[in-house]
Amino acid sequence: MWTTLLNLDLNSAGLTLFLGLIFLVLYETFRINFSTAKTPPGPRPLPFVGTLPFFLKNPMEFIRSMPQYGEMSSVYLGRKPTIVLNTVQITKEALVQNASSFSGRPLVPLLNWVTDGYGIVMATFGHSWRQQRRFALHTLRNFGLGKKSVEERVAEEGRYLVAEMFKAKGKPFDPQHAIQNAVSNIICSIVFGDRFDYDNKHFAHLLKILNENIIQSGSLIGQIFNLLPFIKHFPGPHQEIYQNAEELKGFVREAVKEHRESLDPENPRDFIDAYLMEMEKQKSNKNSTFHEVNMVMSVCDLFVAGTDTTATTIRWGLIFLIQNADVQERCHEEIVRVLGYDRLPSMDDREKLPYTYATVHEIQRCGNIVPLGVIHETTQPVKLRGYEIPKETQILTNLTAILSDKEYWKYPDTFNPENFLDDSGHFHKPEAFLPFSLGPRVCPGETLAKMELFLFISSLLQQICFSWPSSEPLPNMDGIVSVVRSPQPFNIICHSRGSKE
Repeated sequence: MWTTLLNLDLNSAGLTLFLGLIFLVLYETFRINFSTAKTPPGPRPLPFVGTLPFFLKNPMEFIRSMPQYGEMSSVYLGRKPTIVLNTVQITKEALVQNASSFSGRPLVPLLNWVTDGYGIVMATFGHSWRQQRRFALHTLRNFGLGKKSVEERVAEEGRYLVAEMFKAKGKPFDPQHAIQNAVSNIICSIVFGDRFDYDNKHFAHLLKILNENIIQSGSLIGQIFNLLPFIKHFPGPHQEIYQNAEELKGFVREAVKEHRESLDPENPRDFIDAYLMEMEKQKSNKNSTFHEVNMVMSVCDLFVAGTDTTATTIRWGLIFLIQNADVQERCHEEIVRVLGYDRLPSMDDREKLPYTYATVHEIQRCGNIVPLGVIHETTQPVKLRGYEIPKETQILTNLTAILSDKEYWKYPDTFNPENFLDDSGHFHKPEAFLPFSLGPRVCPGETLAKMELFLFISSLLQQICFSWPSSEPLPNMDGIVSVVRSPQPFNIICHSRGSKE
């Protein structure tokens, strides 16, 4: 009898669970149908996971398909709709004309886990973000951002980078570390007051875990975490992301400790010194957001943003230049004609090097390192092109579509510097060139990145001829799509052009 009752209870429980699951699926299907009726068109979402599986299967193909739904489309990276802006006109309307409504940042569980909501890049649109961003921009300018002093540092670092490339002596090697280290040294000189040698093993380790975290954050495990953030309490590969972030923060905390011990308020050396002085100045201000946790995260933001994006763009640049040997040769000839082999390039040379300058911009366009921009969120209900968009709706900018829009580009689907030259051969920047975004959330490091890209790339092209190792396959041009779209690891060969060529 007890066995019979037990079997009945188990059967009843199983039936209840089964019916419950059916009810949940039906409810979710009804909810999705109701939601999609009020949002711009887009691919059909699945219950609970939305369109995330389609995105993860082939990210770039998914992104490139968005314009077929119109100037605005909807995707579901989970259960909530995200609006994708597919044209430059609607992007300007949202991020510039309605800036206050579209300048929020959503709470991304994985990123919030490692930042606690502090810093600049992922901070919510409000008092803390305004204070931190304003201070960062002001302080970076004080320490030379956009001035000749930083330009000289970049030019000198270009010398170090060229020398590092030549250490391979014409043999195949992966240029990633050398490029990352060179680019990172510029922001490090401003933030930490120092640069790091290319053979510094501890710094090389930090750059390695930085790169790992950027890839992992946008990978399958990162997306699963964002859907199910409670897994932070359980072991798994996501714990490595947290540990890497803590190691990076530990490096910054150690630098802060050293700066605090040697601080001279009369002679601030760098961003950390300036922040420590601001903390002291704001001690009695109850509304101040200047404290050590915010300082550590702001420094991490500057370090990460000032290292990976520019370094990744240069790595894409090497791929495009090797695949387009005629462009590489034409740039070299122009640089040598204007500068020779011995004078370092400067920002004043841009007008004299229109083809090289156009090539740098074309590398950015085709490199397309943030295919959907940095995610935004609406700060209040807003109407856009007839759609009522609720508060806290996530917004993505389809830079992939904008940077290849046939209306703006002469050669939208191929690498061709002529996209940035007018009929007279002078540099011309089309309206759709938006790699740094628009509006209040525009990249704060835009000035520095532009300087680094031009000076590093022109220095490399002045001295080096790049080619592929004959035995290795060409890299997949879709790359690795994560927080940043980066090339798969690749090797190159460098030969000196030399003054006696």
